[in-house]
Amino acid sequence: MQALLVIDIQKDFCPGGALAVAGGDEIVAPVNALMQSAEAVILTQDWHPRDHSSFASQHDDKTPFETVEMPYGTQVLWPDHCVIGSDGAAFHPGLEVDRAELVIRKGFRRGIDSYSAFFENDHETPTGLDGYLRSRGIDTLTLVGLATDFCVGFSALDAARLGYRVTVRRDLCRAIDLDGSLAAAEAQMRDAGVTLEG
Repeated sequence: MQALLVIDIQKDFCPGGALAVAGGDEIVAPVNALMQSAEAVILTQDWHPRDHSSFASQHDDKTPFETVEMPYGTQVLWPDHCVIGSDGAAFHPGLEVDRAELVIRKGFRRGIDSYSAFFENDHETPTGLDGYLRSRGIDTLTLVGLATDFCVGFSALDAARLGYRVTVRRDLCRAIDLDGSLAAAEAQMRDAGVTLEG
């Protein structure tokens, strides 16, 4: 069985948002169209407490897009975004969320960021998505959403590592592309056996 995994199409990642991805809103209509033919649809939602440790505002003398070392590795510091219950954390208003059977919220633990739909950034703490997919008999995933080089890419790599057949629709994703992060993410995905289309 195949599922469509729609990653973080939220207001803060679209133009005008706190961590806007260029063209992030352009994928909403075609993603909605793809949802209509999917066997199962799962959405992910970035969901941070106001004082999340990945926010540059929580680190003295640090600015967004600098990095710090966390117990789990190097962490990019972000502008405050997708704060729990905020308008920016809401899904893009044009996204047809009623088609989804499950919403996975991630990044709600203050001390650790979470790009992947499957694990926190320690690559060990699970979100529960793997168990859900296996219980449904889903073994094939198509990923779309924001951003290609972070949350989509990390999700695709984890899915491949867990044994799923994974396709990323590049035409239905948009990237941040921070210092070559898009090319690096695409190379990692190819090396892991992820199919890149579009």
